[in-house]
Amino acid sequence: MNTLKQGDAVPNFTAKDEQGNTISLSDYKGKKLVVFFYPKASTPGCTVEACNLRDNYKELQAQGYELLGVSADSAKRQSNFKNKYEFPFPLLADEDKTVINAFGVWGPKKFMGREYDGIHRMTFLIDKNGVVDRVIEKVKTKDHAAQILEK
Repeated sequence: MNTLKQGDAVPNFTAKDEQGNTISLSDYKGKKLVVFFYPKASTPGCTVEACNLRDNYKELQAQGYELLGVSADSAKRQSNFKNKYEFPFPLLADEDKTVINAFGVWGPKKFMGREYDGIHRMTFLIDKNGVVDRVIEKVKTKDHAAQILEK
């Protein structure tokens, strides 16, 4: 896995969100951006994580952050996830893994003794110039907004 690190420039990406809108990194030029990757929409851990970010969204925005969630789910699955939990931020349906591979979060995982390839739950804080400011590798799903806001 060749994951982006602090100080790396984020390659420009373009992907569709849950409603079919095209979203690019360049849309966030001049803004601070949180890109959080999660394995699968509507699963327990991913739901807890995204709901924690939703519940702290105003605080994150007050600190100047925009949010973007990414998984390899279909637009329909992302749309159902967003609508069910009323997320105020876009969810990218990165089925071809363009964004996932650009950030380097796809790789070998272990779960219950089984090895497989999948998305690693990681979050990237990107500065106004499109450079990785911080990487959160050990995401606490219940307390993720606090992790983002800590200096």
